[in-house]
Formats: sequence, C-alpha cells, structure tokens
Amino acid sequence: MKAEHPQSVKYFIGALYSDAELLEKAQYLCAESIGEIDFYSKSFPFEVSSYYDEEMGRPLFRLFFSFKKLKSPGDLAGLKIKCNEIEDLLQVDASRKVNLDIGYLDYHKMLLASAKYNGQKIYLDQGIYADPTLIFENGQFRALENTFPDFRSGLYNEVFMTLRGMYKEQLKTLNSH
Repeated sequence: MKAEHPQSVKYFIGALYSDAELLEKAQYLCAESIGEIDFYSKSFPFEVSSYYDEEMGRPLFRLFFSFKKLKSPGDLAGLKIKCNEIEDLLQVDASRKVNLDIGYLDYHKMLLASAKYNGQKIYLDQGIYADPTLIFENGQFRALENTFPDFRSGLYNEVFMTLRGMYKEQLKTLNSH
C-alpha cells in the first residue's frame, strides 16, 4: 500500500512568558523563521503550576499565536528545535523568560511538541515527541488523561475553536484553487 501525503495542519505556539518585551522579540523571531503570524490570543494568567517559577519568575502568562501558512505535520520536530533555539537566544542570565510550546491542530486533534517523554507521547525525531493534548469530539475539544492541567481546564478551548475555524477556512481556500 502506498503512503499518502498527510493533510496540512495549522501550527501555533502557546507561549509562556514573564517578560512581555522578550515575548515580542520571540514572536518576531518566530515569524522570521516559521512564517507570518495570523492570530494572537489574549494573555491568560498561568497559575496552575509552580514548575516554571524558579527559572522564569512570576507572574507568568500564556498567550497563543498561530501561523498563516498551513504546513505538513511532519515539520513538528524541526519547528520545535527552532523554538528551542529562539528560547535559548532570549535567555537572561541563563534562564528562560519565554517558553515556546509549538503544536498544531487539524480537524480531529491538537497536539504539542515536547522534548520530555511520558506515556502518551510519541517519538518523532531529533529528541522531540508529539504530545496528543486535545481531541475534537461532538463539537468540542476534550483533554486526554495526561494533558497538562491548564489545557485540561478548558480555559483555552475558545482559542482552539477559533484556530480550528481558521484552519477549516484555509483548507477550503486551498482546495478551491
């Protein structure tokens, strides 16, 4: 059986940050290396974990931004490596002030890239895993068992519904050409 080319997906970044100026620099560098940004969410207070407090400081916020051009899901590992390089470039005194969690969504799911293994993650390449995070069922996103608490809470579901709507429109435009 011949393998099919996968359908293009919508990439986004869920940025954790404690320094808004460095977030802006990160967004500029992401746009420069990944592509034009077509959506920014509001900033959400990040209060579900103290995991990042020592390195990044407080208060912490999460903001989502997405990329206009749809890409192959096979690009995920390489894009995560780029995001890690941008994080390293923007460190202050060897500490990150911006954490760039890149992921993508399609019609059925949203997943994030990770350099850390756990049970639901799937190895891709270059030390990077795909972390299935949310599944789209019955008109809404549902978290998986090991999904991060802030994603599990449903706080960002409106953002992902917006991104999914944008994705559907982009696919219609692509398919009509």
